[in-house]
Amino acid sequence: MHWVKILGVALGAAALLGLGIILGHFAIPKASDPLAPNTSDSQDLDLAILDLVMGQLDASRIRENLRELSKEPHVASSARDEALVHLLLERWQDTETGLDSAKTYEYKVLLSFPSPEQPNIVEVVGPNGMVFHSFQPGEKNLTGEQVGPNVLQPYAAYAPPGAPKGLLVYANQGSEEDFKELETRGINLEGTIALTRYGGVGRGAKAINAAKHGVVGVLVYTDPGDINDGKSLPTETFPNSWGLPPSGVERGSYYEYFGDPLTPYLPAHPSTFRLDLNNISGFPPIPAQPIGFEDAKDLLCNLTGASAPDSWQGKLGCDYKLGPGFKQDGSFPAHSEVKVSVHNTLELRPSSNVLGIIQGAVEPDRYVIYGNHRDSWVHGAVDPSSGTAVLLEISRVLGTLLKKGTWRPRRSIIFASWGAEEFGLIGSTEFTEEFLSKLQERTVAYINVDISVFGRGGSASRGGLEKGGAGSEQVSLIPPTANATLRAQGTPPVQSVIFSATKEISAPGPSSLSIYDNWLRYTNRSSPVYGLVPSLGTLGAGSDYASFIHFLGISSMDLAYTYDKGKTSARIYPTYHTAFDTFDYMEKFLDPGFSSHQAVARTAGSVLLRLSDSLFLPLNVSDYSETLHSFLEAAQMGLGTLLEQHNISLGPLVTAVEKFKTAAAALVHRISALQKNSPNPLQVRMVNDQLMLLERAFLNPRAFPENRYYSHVLWAPNTASAATFPGLANACARAQDANSGSEAWAEVQRQLSIVVMALEGAAATLEPVDDL
Repeated sequence: MHWVKILGVALGAAALLGLGIILGHFAIPKASDPLAPNTSDSQDLDLAILDLVMGQLDASRIRENLRELSKEPHVASSARDEALVHLLLERWQDTETGLDSAKTYEYKVLLSFPSPEQPNIVEVVGPNGMVFHSFQPGEKNLTGEQVGPNVLQPYAAYAPPGAPKGLLVYANQGSEEDFKELETRGINLEGTIALTRYGGVGRGAKAINAAKHGVVGVLVYTDPGDINDGKSLPTETFPNSWGLPPSGVERGSYYEYFGDPLTPYLPAHPSTFRLDLNNISGFPPIPAQPIGFEDAKDLLCNLTGASAPDSWQGKLGCDYKLGPGFKQDGSFPAHSEVKVSVHNTLELRPSSNVLGIIQGAVEPDRYVIYGNHRDSWVHGAVDPSSGTAVLLEISRVLGTLLKKGTWRPRRSIIFASWGAEEFGLIGSTEFTEEFLSKLQERTVAYINVDISVFGRGGSASRGGLEKGGAGSEQVSLIPPTANATLRAQGTPPVQSVIFSATKEISAPGPSSLSIYDNWLRYTNRSSPVYGLVPSLGTLGAGSDYASFIHFLGISSMDLAYTYDKGKTSARIYPTYHTAFDTFDYMEKFLDPGFSSHQAVARTAGSVLLRLSDSLFLPLNVSDYSETLHSFLEAAQMGLGTLLEQHNISLGPLVTAVEKFKTAAAALVHRISALQKNSPNPLQVRMVNDQLMLLERAFLNPRAFPENRYYSHVLWAPNTASAATFPGLANACARAQDANSGSEAWAEVQRQLSIVVMALEGAAATLEPVDDL
């Protein structure tokens, strides 16, 4: 049978030769191949391309983008919102600066709007219905941009219609503790109207908490002590400074969850099953209406009753009383009540996401997604158009290189303009619901730039004298805070790529510091591994990254430039969600030279290129070890004694944290060894998949059944005082007064097991893939 062996060898050699020819055919880029630029499997980040991109990101183009985006109000599903859809498509389909493709994804979603025929109104009325005072339904027209058919009147989206009336009480921030405090002081809340201020808890939570205590209607205002450093006079506020004017009202969604309310966990297509309107959870149970602080002053400064606690006092120029009702010698009759008339309606409306795509040359099935929402409450120059202006400039620069044939990323890049974010992160959530499996399997990371600039830009010297009318000079009330520093939030693995990017970019302003070194000056922490480093914030649910990190377990980040919070009490830029958030407001008070916008564009652009072009993904999984260790220490210090009293040991958690640390360090070592040699494409791919999929290992869809979309066991809402694993902390807080053996303590044990299992699973994903 010797000839059989010879034939077998010959056939095997022929098969190997044929396989080599096939592999060679697909591995070697052809001159006519549109993916030809640098498509070798060893393609790595090209520093020359990175420098070229950094140099071409133009502040003046960002400024013109913002002017166009914010020239008209563009609430979700409006005609102007749809016009911006077409603008994005036009930009991304341009023959010289466009991308490979652009497409829209339309959803039919439930939105909430005030009635244009019957404005929501707040009145002071007598027992017989006589109106003693009526508060203005809209904001004052200070610059000619606060009126018009497309300016949405202030309202609380998703608050139900109704016209409740009752005695007024002041309930501070409307937290559960605030309402309990009022009851502790002997105040009967049944049938009252509660006046609350923004802050402390979410918008919708104020109404939900109020209803639990018998309150029938809620008013919400922004206190000048929380936003304007106490300044409240018209001469001290917009248009004379960046401060919120007295009539300014923060609009917003009062829906407790995110995504389309009618189709949780399902994409909102026309054929999708929808909940009955009576079965929707998360809407305010009682009418609610936001008002300006000049109206709040008229109400609050005329209240009777005991003085509010010191921590409840604000800057309206009077002693805040608790009520209920008005005082005898005030502006209103003592027997009068407050009536809140809300005429909001629910409507099914079409809303679109717009996606622009650059196909990867080597790994087209790996996606780096860069997103920002498009819709605003009114003009939305800051929120969200400052982010969209940056997104368009980055896509223009990359599109130009793409069309010239000088660059194509290793991995695919997806630019996303999300619809209906303001109503509850709807567009991005529907997208993640529709493409859940595809995105979980293929997405490397998600970059979010919503509000790109929070505070005033330019040099601090502009806070001096500025020209007034007719050649006069007036003192500018621009805060001396300036856009001080980068603000970055994200999961631990993205820390390293943000640090690498910011070390190479100059900070705006006269200093010669890098963005990294400047960031370090303003907000930093001591790392046991790295020493002093800038502080990376965590991700809650404030923007479109929420569904990517909490629902899909995709490494995510949010980038912006912000003011020095040590010099102002403003919780956010003062005209947030008002009709005063305009292009002129941005150009005059926030970023006159658009240098901060440019800094954000360079930071986000650099991070995008590093994630899309680096041979090995620049995600450092070892940085999770530090987070897990801090969570463990907090659990031991804050919960250890309580757990021991109920015979629950943290030993398995200690072991799991150490196991993860060991596995992460070993993977980093393997990557370092591969980088020193010439790894084959499969080795690179296997390691990159471990880096990409780590975040998914922390998901457990059954961990928090009460919190819709929250599956990540490390970053779910933590309502307890211990800064540790949220499920464990919350369970301990609920069980601390319960007996051992109770269901509450069984839940503590369940949550501990969930965390241990997640950490052990995460460690296993980092071990060598052939280690079964």
